[in-house]
Amino acid sequence: MLQQDSIVSQQSVVPESDSVVVQHRPLTPAQVLSWLPRDATPAQQDSAIQSRFKPSEIHYSEHPDTLHLPGHPPGVDLMNAELPQYYKEGYFSEDTLFHPEIQGGRVGVAGDPVPYNVRNDNIITSLLLACFLIAVVAFGNARRFIIRQAKNFFYAPREERTEFSETSNEFRFQMFLVGVTCLFISLLFYFYTLKYIGDTFVLRSQYTLIAIYMGITVCYFLMKAGLYTLVNLVFFDGKRNQQWIKSMLFIILVEGVLLSPAVLLGAYFELEIKKVTFYVIIALVFVKMLTIYKCYVIFFRRNVVRLQIILYFCTLEIVPLLAFWGVLGMTANNLKINF
Repeated sequence: MLQQDSIVSQQSVVPESDSVVVQHRPLTPAQVLSWLPRDATPAQQDSAIQSRFKPSEIHYSEHPDTLHLPGHPPGVDLMNAELPQYYKEGYFSEDTLFHPEIQGGRVGVAGDPVPYNVRNDNIITSLLLACFLIAVVAFGNARRFIIRQAKNFFYAPREERTEFSETSNEFRFQMFLVGVTCLFISLLFYFYTLKYIGDTFVLRSQYTLIAIYMGITVCYFLMKAGLYTLVNLVFFDGKRNQQWIKSMLFIILVEGVLLSPAVLLGAYFELEIKKVTFYVIIALVFVKMLTIYKCYVIFFRRNVVRLQIILYFCTLEIVPLLAFWGVLGMTANNLKINF
């Protein structure tokens, strides 16, 4: 009677093994939601799911798939996104006129482009600002030189007076201001071109046109300096020629200072181009008066010959200026687009 039944012991062991297996099975969202009451809100259901299931990064196997049917190629890799050949090639793929990279249409209606304005040009503004800052710094370091040049300009030079030579910094300051003067002249004629000649050119950028004007201006000053040197070496001595070259550099600096308000007013204050042109003409007349005065003081003070000074001034000042204006006008007319 104390002997145990084998059938009863076997039935009692099997449920225990089944319970152990159930504990190791992964949970499903349906099982987690079944634990909640029937009136659980969606927020409570979402909190229960998030507390039981944590998202983890998916790591795809990099080993080749060898579990394919015999006689069949392996399956396509899911990470391979290459298109088949029949998607890449078509009937017109060999045609030279087929360009799928070019957009064939436009969505919507094109608006009116914003007109070009110099005051909205960041490059010209940055260039003028840089010139102004460098000129202020250079003037602070060379103000004594400028004051000495101004005093010597309005006094009659003496033969026995010793001339002071410029230092390398003062010479670089003069050359920089000469370059700024050329830039101002090119910008002023660029404003004149946009108003009276045209605003569309065969060039890719308007900065190229400004660079061409500046190159012509530099050539104008170099040509005029060469003519002055050639004529003065023939009729006058080297000392007077040296005095004249220094005076011409100072006159060019004065011209740049006088033209700077015209550039700023025309570019950033929308001053009418007629008023800007009138101001430029007055500044040029004043500069030519200074040139005549210095020419008389250096060369014709002792032997006053009115006809000679008039011929000298017209040949070396008026004629090059008219030629310079004509070359600028011809350049603008040849580069503009005629509709």
